[in-house]
Amino acid sequence: MNLDLVRSFLVVLEEGSLNRAAVRLHLAQSSLTRQMQALEHEMDGRLLERTTSGVAPTAAGQSLAEGMRRVLADFDHAVAEARRLARGQQSVLRVGYLLSLTRTYLNPALSVMRKSHPEVQVRLLNLNPGEQVEALRSGEIDIGLIGRWGAVLASEFYTRRVATLRIVAALSETHRLAERTELNLGDLRGEMFIGAPESDVPGHDRWVMQMCRKAGFRPRFVQAGDSLAHALSLVVSENAVGLFPQFVSDEAAPGVVMRPIADAHAKWDFLVVWQRGRATAPMRALLDALASAQASPPPPAQPKQGQKPVPYATN
Repeated sequence: MNLDLVRSFLVVLEEGSLNRAAVRLHLAQSSLTRQMQALEHEMDGRLLERTTSGVAPTAAGQSLAEGMRRVLADFDHAVAEARRLARGQQSVLRVGYLLSLTRTYLNPALSVMRKSHPEVQVRLLNLNPGEQVEALRSGEIDIGLIGRWGAVLASEFYTRRVATLRIVAALSETHRLAERTELNLGDLRGEMFIGAPESDVPGHDRWVMQMCRKAGFRPRFVQAGDSLAHALSLVVSENAVGLFPQFVSDEAAPGVVMRPIADAHAKWDFLVVWQRGRATAPMRALLDALASAQASPPPPAQPKQGQKPVPYATN
């Protein structure tokens, strides 16, 4: 099969339009149409059907797309690795991560991996979840410390749950609930919540909505924070509530207090996602070390002078 035709087909699906896909691929629309016809001829059936807004995959087209995304990711990874070796370059492990996870998870795991694989060159990229999704799909990173947002990639990549963490509510220090040491989600009924852009944190608002619905109410979102710092600023400026995994409590923010959520269903899965295909020895070592970092986490950060400690129960 001509992989260039498959790549063009996937772009068409992403754009939902032959015209927009042709612009993105720097092709004439007639040339792209002929490519799609050639691919359909090879498949012995239709892969695309016209809609009022453009084109959409048929059942056969959807099946081909799901299977070939994984094939192309494996192919690109294998080619890139072979090229590095052919050039005499040392092994490279490219890691996407969330900055908030470095202290408890990434730094201890890298330290352990270095002992068994000192020759490996590690490339670290501080990327938000949405950027990690794109980097994994394009083959720019080998592994992503992406958190629960990696669930959207389970059909395309390997995933592993490293830890299940409690949830904390970020509140303004002047909020009516700020003096409480622990909260139930039901206590937040009627509050405004900080959301997150779908492109940056895929599934965040749905996750918050699902937790709140289990507590008997539907959350209202006042504004989306385009970064953790921005979200915590909005907590103060809008007197709204942000829900985060417990490690965010280490991020000091003026005027913000963190209170643990007691509901049993209020959990956050820390997922690691990596490229399909044969995992390299350094990658396996890093994955094992991440699990060990969860088993023996470092002591919590000490509260600053004048700051009340936040109690946490262990899972």
